[in-house]
Amino acid sequence: MLLVLFSYHHATAQSSQAKLPKGGKKISDHLFGLFFEDINYAADGGLYAEMVQNRSFEYNPAERREWHPLSYWEYIATGFSYGRISVATDKPVHANNPHYVVLEVEHIYNSAGAVGLKNTGFDGMVIKKGDSYNFSVFGSLLSKEPVQVKLQLQNSKGDTIATGTLEINAAGWKRYETILTASAEADSAVLSVLAVSEGKLALDVVSLFPQKTFKNRTNGLRPDLAQLLADMHPGFIRFPGGCLAHGDGLGNMYRWKNTIGPIEQRVEQRNIWGYHQTAGLGYFEYFQFCEDIGARPLPVLPAAVSCQNSGGTWRIGGTGQRALPKNEMDDYIQEVLDLVEWANGPATSQWGAKRAAAGHPAPFNLQYIGIGNEDKITPEFTERFTMIYQAVKAKHPEITVVGTAGPFPDGEDFTKGWRLANQLGVPVMDEHYYKEPEWFISNQYRYDGYNRDSGAVYLGEYASWGNTMQNALAEAVYMTALERNGDVVKMASYAPLLAKQGFTQWKPDMIFFNNKTYYLTPNYYVQQMFTANQGDHYFDGVIVKDDKDSLLAGSCVYNSKSGDVIIKLANAGQAAKKVKIDISRFHTIFPGASLTSLQADTSAVNSFESPGNVRPETGIVNVAKKFDYTLTPATVVVIRVSTRK
Repeated sequence: MLLVLFSYHHATAQSSQAKLPKGGKKISDHLFGLFFEDINYAADGGLYAEMVQNRSFEYNPAERREWHPLSYWEYIATGFSYGRISVATDKPVHANNPHYVVLEVEHIYNSAGAVGLKNTGFDGMVIKKGDSYNFSVFGSLLSKEPVQVKLQLQNSKGDTIATGTLEINAAGWKRYETILTASAEADSAVLSVLAVSEGKLALDVVSLFPQKTFKNRTNGLRPDLAQLLADMHPGFIRFPGGCLAHGDGLGNMYRWKNTIGPIEQRVEQRNIWGYHQTAGLGYFEYFQFCEDIGARPLPVLPAAVSCQNSGGTWRIGGTGQRALPKNEMDDYIQEVLDLVEWANGPATSQWGAKRAAAGHPAPFNLQYIGIGNEDKITPEFTERFTMIYQAVKAKHPEITVVGTAGPFPDGEDFTKGWRLANQLGVPVMDEHYYKEPEWFISNQYRYDGYNRDSGAVYLGEYASWGNTMQNALAEAVYMTALERNGDVVKMASYAPLLAKQGFTQWKPDMIFFNNKTYYLTPNYYVQQMFTANQGDHYFDGVIVKDDKDSLLAGSCVYNSKSGDVIIKLANAGQAAKKVKIDISRFHTIFPGASLTSLQADTSAVNSFESPGNVRPETGIVNVAKKFDYTLTPATVVVIRVSTRK
């Protein structure tokens, strides 16, 4: 797999005091970031490293007609042994996790006999030779004598490649755990949980995690996918989603309090995209991941209304928005305020104590909260958003609230959303749009005319319709314009982020993956080139080009922390093009600049079969205070010039 390395130059204390050259304007220092939504099986079965599917037996027909509590589980009995299983709800581990399995082992015939369950995971489990896996289960003994349990990982041929044992020995729920170490590789293993002695027991939250998660976190993330996101050096991460946040009806809204605490106490529910979410990847894990990779957290909460497309009403024009009753609004507003305390409050506060109990006594330094997502700007929405916004502003003026301007770059909801924002003084507004690449080329001056005296923009979701090099080029051209307007566009994030092979509901996406591997799109590489090379001041007039050529774009930013001048160039045309670059205003220029270049035929794509068709190249380019640079056709280039030793 490819790892692209970018050059970073660290300033000394003395050089960090160097004066900023004249002519620059302050822009957002976290302009480019990531948007994570649990779509395309991005969380369970994806970034979240849990290997057991339906671990808590909470799948049900309301999610999919064919689903039930034993979906992805199989009852097995070996060696002429026999017993029975059932699903119970009368004495659960926790009220939030009502279903569990009762296993009654009536007869074990001989030493080879066993009765139990087998889980197939998310299309099988990828097991690596020599790696260790943490198994855990909540068990309750329902008979007098302890029940011995054998654990097995088996490959597709039925060969056992890892084993472990447990003894369920106590009445009442207790967490049992052990470690399974693999003796061989397997691309599609299954996990068996087998009672090998007679008795009766209850089981719930059957879990298998690789010990090698991202930064070895418990309840952690799949390391290769998480590292891909870390490698982008994003300025922020928006989560847990777009439409996922306000949900399919009021009962399906994403409520952050349901996703913290021990996993056996979290509330699982149907995903608006047609599958199941365990909430194992919850608010604590999102915030922790942001901290692990140095990104600002940007949680998005519902504006007390559900998605206007609830109940599939997108097919008939989107009339399914429902609003929380007014008599529930005080409690809901408190829920929003409690999030700030949970994230930023001292460990001695009510909600800060819950964060500390999860292993993070220090605050998370939350700065942004999004309220609403692509909502239809109805009177019900307007009233509830206003109530939430005013409450947050009054209680926590240090928090920047991000509003919503609907799902399109113009139209009724866009106009109404911005009108409301201007009336209330909302500091940042979330705009969304997915368009053809030609739209991004022709609209690259969109934000040049925005009013700098009103709210700023968060471009929360955008992408051109496709994953070819042509799409990535159009996005690169547009991103240079976002940098040029980084004084009014405070943040921007491509969407969606992740898509699992065979389970993709939305295209385009940035990263495609399966259980074993992944491939990166040209769009990913363009995003990485910009995200990993951000500045905090923009300088106009550095790049001289033909202004009538809409397929040729460039930007120049300065990173005051590193002292680097960062030049980005994009040629979306079919001919080589020359630009003149003048960085003489930066008094000290070191000639050996780092160069990252992405070049390919406009129709080129990556795939699982050919993941390296389009990939960046890195090197060194000699620069001077004034120099010419020729861009080959269909090319994106980043030149990073050091001004400090």
